[in-house]
Amino acid sequence: MVAVSFRCGHGADASSPDSVALSRVCPLCMLLHETQRSRAELLARVAPPQRAALAGETRIGASYEWRCRRGHDRYSATVGQVLTGPSCAKCRANAAGPGARREAGVAFMKPGLRVGTSQVEQRLRMLLGQRIRLHHRVNAVRIARMFYGKQEVWPDILIPQLRVAVEYDDPGRSRRAHRGLKAGSDVEKDEALREVGWEVIRIRAGGLDALGPHSIVCSSLTVAAVDEVIALLRRIRGDAAVDPLLIPQQHAV
Repeated sequence: MVAVSFRCGHGADASSPDSVALSRVCPLCMLLHETQRSRAELLARVAPPQRAALAGETRIGASYEWRCRRGHDRYSATVGQVLTGPSCAKCRANAAGPGARREAGVAFMKPGLRVGTSQVEQRLRMLLGQRIRLHHRVNAVRIARMFYGKQEVWPDILIPQLRVAVEYDDPGRSRRAHRGLKAGSDVEKDEALREVGWEVIRIRAGGLDALGPHSIVCSSLTVAAVDEVIALLRRIRGDAAVDPLLIPQQHAV
């Protein structure tokens, strides 16, 4: 087997005459970037004796022992599995239990939640807030499964009165965001919300394809796209539910 060194510095020693140097980052670093995770986050979760090996790992299919964030037994999983959602068996069982299901679907305010918000997402909130009364004291929803090690999700905008979440997706500067594994993660997130009675409207801009039954495909965020969000809210929940939340619009005479 040929030893390979990667631009990220992982893999074989680049100075070795027997190694082949590639100008791209290793598969693991690519997956970390795509799922917006870091190697430091992985190192904090792996069993301590395996940290040194994971620090230089390049393969997403490599299996390690992981520590449960909730203090349950250690569990074995590949790096790819850990980055795309599954937790330990006890966490998954608890998430599907009767007690957890009673709270499933509840929107709440998670203090200290830090989620990167782009200027476009801020503009979406502003434009939508001019059309419909938004609830500003919720930022998370309880779900009935584990998602990236947590039993909650954090959509861009929540409308708890209608149980509808609004997400804005674009490929970003890298042109890779919300594609590939990240698109699969978005689908899983939407399914987790639908399991607990929520629906998801996704604005898919910048060349992204539709992802679900309530996708709005556009080149960029416009007032027309926000009009489509309102139309979808009516289609999903009905006029009787949406009309009381609308803000009267002033029309020029």
